[in-house]
Amino acid sequence: MERPLLNRRLSEFGTTIFAEMSALAARTGSINLGQGFPDTDGPEEVREAAVRALRDGRGNQYPPGPGVPELRTAVAEHQQRRYGLEFDPDREVLVTAGATEAIAASLLALLEPGDEVIALEPYYDSYAACIAMAGGTRVPVTLRPAEGTYRLDLDELRAAVTDRTRLILLNTPHNPTGTVLTRAELAAVAELACERDLLVVTDEVYEYLVFDGEHVPLASFPGMRDRTVTIGSSGKTFSFTGWKVGWVTASPELVTAVRSAKQFLTYVSAGPFQYAVAEALRLPETYFHSLREDLRAKRDLLSGGLAEAGFEVFRPAGTYFVTTDIRPLGPEASKGGDGFAFCRALPELCGVVAIPNAVFYDHQDQGAPFVRFAFCKRTETLAEAVTRLKSLSLG
Repeated sequence: MERPLLNRRLSEFGTTIFAEMSALAARTGSINLGQGFPDTDGPEEVREAAVRALRDGRGNQYPPGPGVPELRTAVAEHQQRRYGLEFDPDREVLVTAGATEAIAASLLALLEPGDEVIALEPYYDSYAACIAMAGGTRVPVTLRPAEGTYRLDLDELRAAVTDRTRLILLNTPHNPTGTVLTRAELAAVAELACERDLLVVTDEVYEYLVFDGEHVPLASFPGMRDRTVTIGSSGKTFSFTGWKVGWVTASPELVTAVRSAKQFLTYVSAGPFQYAVAEALRLPETYFHSLREDLRAKRDLLSGGLAEAGFEVFRPAGTYFVTTDIRPLGPEASKGGDGFAFCRALPELCGVVAIPNAVFYDHQDQGAPFVRFAFCKRTETLAEAVTRLKSLSLG
């Protein structure tokens, strides 16, 4: 058969790096600080809410296409309580199979072939694949390391907009860099979107995991309520990543468009879990505060240990990932500053798995020496990982 089996739009995408590195962790018995999932479950009362829904027969059959009313109402209440944003749960909230489906459905719905999409690079790998599936053209605007953090160049962002630009795909708090866009940066993005009549899809799944600064939804800025698709998720906030419960909030017109694509992807999913997440969103503020403080301590533990081990550390302001530069380890230990080679060798060298940031770049040479570690693990797991990583600098 001469014609390739794989659609040409996906020909550049193979097995995800997360699958590769998680398989490597399992094969070598290494500590997996690569894929971003906790190694403990979330609140017991939320898990019991799911069990109760299963036993009561709520969600065991197809739930409503837009999501169960209880969850859509809880999402709308959450947006109003936390950010002062009013959304109609019946017309402006859509439940999805995690944030990944929300991103895919949004891009499939809103893009025509040839439309340009600006995304902040490095970016989560599904962004590139979803833009490709929609027939769009991705235009990276690179967050650049400076003084221990990463920042957005607003002039570069403005220069990236052309007559073919359809939307900006924004992620804050940002994976993998841990950057939290400031109020001033977001105001500039909003001004640009209004000026050039752009849509914006915002991935805000790490909204509760902000350690420095604050999370401000883009939809709250003047002119953005009707041009922003905001994506949220339960996985990162409640540590039940396997449930795959996400949501979209937007104007009725935008939600209708996204639902038109979403209904032909999963149609519905996670019925009983939707009821549990509705209860989770109403947990007392003490839960969210404790989650943030627990992860702040873990961030500091891993960041400090990596610095002691010889890495240059970019301390994250949000998310549960920390990016490092491996070059200070020296040419031998860092495999010549090649993040792919380093991460593939690391399990055998010291029994730890990480992710090479180069997979998140269009121009992989820009991300070559950077490596991401996840700190959403038990304290004792992180302490052991730090001990193992320090052996790299000891020869």
